[in-house]
Amino acid sequence: MKEGPDIARIGMLIGDPARANMLSALMGGQALTATELAQAAGVTVQTASSHLSKLEAGGLIGQRKQGRHRYFALADAAAAALLESLMGFAASRGHLRHQPGPKDPALRKARICYDHLAGDYGVRMLDSFVAREVIACDGDALSLTDQGRSELESLGLDLAPLVGGRRPLCKSCLDWSERRSHLAGTLGKALLQHFTAKGWARRHGDSRVVVFSPEGERQFLALFPV
Repeated sequence: MKEGPDIARIGMLIGDPARANMLSALMGGQALTATELAQAAGVTVQTASSHLSKLEAGGLIGQRKQGRHRYFALADAAAAALLESLMGFAASRGHLRHQPGPKDPALRKARICYDHLAGDYGVRMLDSFVAREVIACDGDALSLTDQGRSELESLGLDLAPLVGGRRPLCKSCLDWSERRSHLAGTLGKALLQHFTAKGWARRHGDSRVVVFSPEGERQFLALFPV
């Protein structure tokens, strides 16, 4: 009998095309119903329910109940990081499911990865933080410096609630389109919330695309020079 983690089970769960489409839909960070996920997967609601039960049993998703409705979301940030890493690996090997279309440049520029900013702008933000010694980088390990703490607090971020939970403050997440790291963790989530609260950026419809206003883009590029 072989010992160690059973990666075959996780691979089987993600490897089914319908389940892969469902998981991709949940990468936007929203909780979706079985009907919405059935549409994303191109299957019936009954078939979707069977897939969702398997994904939940495998620890990839969880469900929330609100009244008579059930909503499904990724289990946690670790599940999101696994999927983003797999997307990056697939893209680097040329395994693309469609030809780039009109939405593709916008998706590559800025998008939501679970609950933080990804794409070119997400990578730019982390690169700028590292260059300015706001964040120290040791391989894939990231940590906030004292200088960085002061700078972020001057922007109006309250860092106290971000520390001490199950999730790390700063975490490297491999970006599937840029093939480089962007900033995840509670700090990555707080920064995206900060941008949307200030009106700099908004989510485009029900897609993962993040759209910056002209003023928001000007502020973002000034704040994160490369």
